[in-house]
Amino acid sequence: MHDILDVPEPRAIAEVCMPDGTGIALRRHGNPDGPRLVLSHGNGLAIDLYYPFWSLLTDRFDLVLYDFRNHGWNVPRDPRSHNVATFVSDNDHVARGIDRHFGKKPWIGVFHSLSAVTALNQEPPGGAAAALVLFDPPILPPSGEPLEIDARWQKMRIAARLRPERYGSRGQFADSMTRSPMFARLRPGVADLASRVLLRPAREGDGYQLRCPPEYEAQIFEYIFAYNFTPDPAKIGCPVQVIGGDPTLAFSFFPSLDLSGLISFHYDFVPGATHYLQLENPEECVSTMVEFLERHGLFEAAGIRPQ
Repeated sequence: MHDILDVPEPRAIAEVCMPDGTGIALRRHGNPDGPRLVLSHGNGLAIDLYYPFWSLLTDRFDLVLYDFRNHGWNVPRDPRSHNVATFVSDNDHVARGIDRHFGKKPWIGVFHSLSAVTALNQEPPGGAAAALVLFDPPILPPSGEPLEIDARWQKMRIAARLRPERYGSRGQFADSMTRSPMFARLRPGVADLASRVLLRPAREGDGYQLRCPPEYEAQIFEYIFAYNFTPDPAKIGCPVQVIGGDPTLAFSFFPSLDLSGLISFHYDFVPGATHYLQLENPEECVSTMVEFLERHGLFEAAGIRPQ
């Protein structure tokens, strides 16, 4: 029988209003006296799906979670604003909202895939973060050929548009996820968790629909190539750790086996894990991240001693 993964109620909830009226829900979990981590997710997903990863951090860290607009807890709005440029602007407002609602203190950005791309496109990259931990960011393809990224994005765009938006039951969605080779390495219980945090009751009729509509997800894949680039470390004013999936696996896309573009960053990968490494081997992801934070004195900077 699969493990049951239940996301606990947040310690606190606040909403940040974007200039166009879109609301983004902030949720606070963990230890409010610990160093602050700000976490977000990949395209079409939701940060509650990463509970197997961030649940391991609640004793030591002050966690602030948020979903991108039109994802997770946030109500879908106009698709014309669903793009990376808007996400970049949203991130700036989210950072200020976190300070306003939960108190100002240094924070570390912990971002996967799309949220990692968004952070790197801020000015300066990472915004006001004291450090960045980027999980499998789509910077370089395994071949090292930049145009391969766009080819992959377009395949994913097509797949997203072919995905059903509605499901008769949460179990139907979970079953479809477990049958996909892309998700073959997920921890037990993650597919069931996904059926609860990625679906909402259908607006009309019976069944459930995706919180992030497939067309919105596809729209990001269609244009995200314009935001893929090899970052210039000289423009990033904080330490950066890149933690990739195993570059020898079919579903571990990034970063490249050619690491020349990442030479100035701290880079490690999780053996045997794919692009969804935080949902497959969360313990190793946490261990690698914490070792990086300790090495850079980020525990001491927050006024606590590492355990």
